[in-house]
Amino acid sequence: MQDLGKFFKDAAESIVNLDNVKATELAQQAIDEDLNLLEVVEKGFGEGIKKVGDLWDEGEFFLPELMRGAQIMQEAIDILTPKLRESGHTRKTRGTVIMATIEGDIHSIGKTIVGTILRANGFEVIDLGVDVKAEKIVDEAIKQNATLIGVSTLLTTTMVNQKKVLDLLEEKNLRKKIKIMLGGAPVTAKWALEDCKADGFADNAVEAAKVAKNLLK
Repeated sequence: MQDLGKFFKDAAESIVNLDNVKATELAQQAIDEDLNLLEVVEKGFGEGIKKVGDLWDEGEFFLPELMRGAQIMQEAIDILTPKLRESGHTRKTRGTVIMATIEGDIHSIGKTIVGTILRANGFEVIDLGVDVKAEKIVDEAIKQNATLIGVSTLLTTTMVNQKKVLDLLEEKNLRKKIKIMLGGAPVTAKWALEDCKADGFADNAVEAAKVAKNLLK
């Protein structure tokens, strides 16, 4: 009989050790042995990505390790997802998030990192790409019944376009229904929270995931 405690520990360690071979093997083993796949995600791989976030906070992991850990977890979840759907069980999503780099800016790395981390933390993420108009962001949020919008920019010249998203949400009476986070290298807490009246602000990917979770509690 499978020692579930050890299995969950091994799954978590496969993420922390950035061992994609072990993680995918364990995901397949969980299917073969008919384990509770939701528990495997939450108590196994999910605990691993939390530890990766802790190591980032402590300065022991850096950007490459952070990204790799999130990618490995996503690969493991991708293996489990078809079986979860087949059995009628799906991992409970924390909410649907629309991600985009605002109009006028073509930088994507920060947004991509945040999206990867959010997926690993249980969010459904729809990435609209770069140079996206405020109108498209809001329209897509409505279409996808999103609960959170994340808007990034790396340019001071395009920061003003972030505010357009909030203005549009206000015009459509959606500010209470849809939360919004702003981020990017030039974005400060003052700009995001005071000037734009956004719901959240984060200056790195792990913090963004924490803020998103708090906003959607």
